[in-house]
Amino acid sequence: MTVVAGVDFGTLSVRVTLVDSEKGPIGTASASYPLHRRREDPDYATQAHADQMTALAEACRVALDSTGVDGDSVAAIAVDTTGSSVIPAGEGLEPLGEYYLWCDHRAWAEAEEITQKAHALDFEGIDWCGGVYSHEWGWAKLLHWLRHNPEKRARFVTALEHCDMAAATLSGVRSVQDLKRSVCAMGHKWMWNPRWGGLPPESFLTAVDPLLAGVRDKIGGEYLTSDRLAGRLSPQWAEKLGLRAGIPIPVGAFDAHWDAIGSDIREGDVVNVVGTSTCIIAIARQAELVPGVCGVVPGSVHPAYTGIEAGLSAVGDIFDGIARRAQTSVAELSEGLESYKAGQTGLLRLSWDNGDRTVLVNPELGGVTLGWNLVHTAQDELFAAIEGTAFHTRIILERMAAHGVRIDRVVNAGGVPQRSEVLNRVYANVLNKPVLVPAGLSTSLGSGIFALLAAGACKTIEEAQAAVCLPLRTVHPDPHAAAVYGQLYELYRDVYFALGRRDAEPAALGRVLPELRTIAAEVLKIQ
Repeated sequence: MTVVAGVDFGTLSVRVTLVDSEKGPIGTASASYPLHRRREDPDYATQAHADQMTALAEACRVALDSTGVDGDSVAAIAVDTTGSSVIPAGEGLEPLGEYYLWCDHRAWAEAEEITQKAHALDFEGIDWCGGVYSHEWGWAKLLHWLRHNPEKRARFVTALEHCDMAAATLSGVRSVQDLKRSVCAMGHKWMWNPRWGGLPPESFLTAVDPLLAGVRDKIGGEYLTSDRLAGRLSPQWAEKLGLRAGIPIPVGAFDAHWDAIGSDIREGDVVNVVGTSTCIIAIARQAELVPGVCGVVPGSVHPAYTGIEAGLSAVGDIFDGIARRAQTSVAELSEGLESYKAGQTGLLRLSWDNGDRTVLVNPELGGVTLGWNLVHTAQDELFAAIEGTAFHTRIILERMAAHGVRIDRVVNAGGVPQRSEVLNRVYANVLNKPVLVPAGLSTSLGSGIFALLAAGACKTIEEAQAAVCLPLRTVHPDPHAAAVYGQLYELYRDVYFALGRRDAEPAALGRVLPELRTIAAEVLKIQ
């Protein structure tokens, strides 16, 4: 029996799960930290590294106390985080500011410049991230920081993804040359790939902006998959966490990628990690490039496979926004949703409240709801939003399948599917596929699996998954609801591409509103 600690840094809190190599997860605890936003700038979203690490220490000690586990018996600790969450650092890897969180979208102009220059110079890296560089990714955020912090440029030493910064802090790494960087993070968000020598060439970066001159060399360190070590727990942080100094820390990764591992992903699976946003993860022995999909990166999810990532920029955040405007909570607004039928609201809601991550990769979009009448309620909008996120997910899965990604099973992981059976039912019906749901929260279980590998308790990821992953239950589609959603999906797809692209051909959208009313009337008549 071996006990390890799996750590998951989310948008608003950190979760520590203690995982037993024979019993699986035996206890968990979380602690929150502030997210800094500005009402006058909805694109702004930052977080302090010190706040996050303080919360980690709190959560770790609570997990130990609540389970009665002796901290000295914990054999390894592994960390996953949000991404791309970028922090600029100076000497000693001291932060020069706060993290540009994954949901900070200030770098939309920089992302557009990177995309345009990559196509103009025929840089292969742009094809490997779906043909469009995102405002949520590393180079765009770093360039935005360099442009808007001229007084700090002289002190800039490097920039780190959150997963690499957390591992470096825990292991006491203070120099760039000693850094171990995540292939997962750098491959999906920084256009790193051995095919072109790692990071994009200096000539490309300086063509985007001369401010990037020399920065490539500063993003140094060793780039590794998560079956390798980032370091060992320092005495300082061992004392803070209540653990033993010297235990191994594997190279970190993004939360969704390890959530997929913790959800028992295998080739042929697509895992929807549904939380504030949705990350859609698949793995394949061989994979082709997928236009509009966030990244295709060897070794990013499972070291032996190519990882494929896509997603929606907002899901749970949309539900929260609807409830907030109605001056209630999502839980209260959800009461009674189980009686709603497919398409009965007559509403069609697009999930663009925080832009489009995939497949349009367009930060300029906003939330759209079609079909309002004078008696619609906030609850109707919430149900339509659940349907809309499912429709958007179907667009993404169809794009992936059209480019060779095998989809045998769909798994709904993350926090939202644990709280909303309505969402799981709608997804099964919209996708017209069985949807599998873990029998409990798998968040931070993936990091526990990599900690078990680092501790030597398991020889392979598959062995660790068999030992600790939660069982999956199946939500089957209803044939009648699936047929209704087939009609609605055609309307959604037309609106999605007609409104979401500046270069879209004129579309006959005049049929959308009448058909929404017709479908709703038919559904209500059947009741």
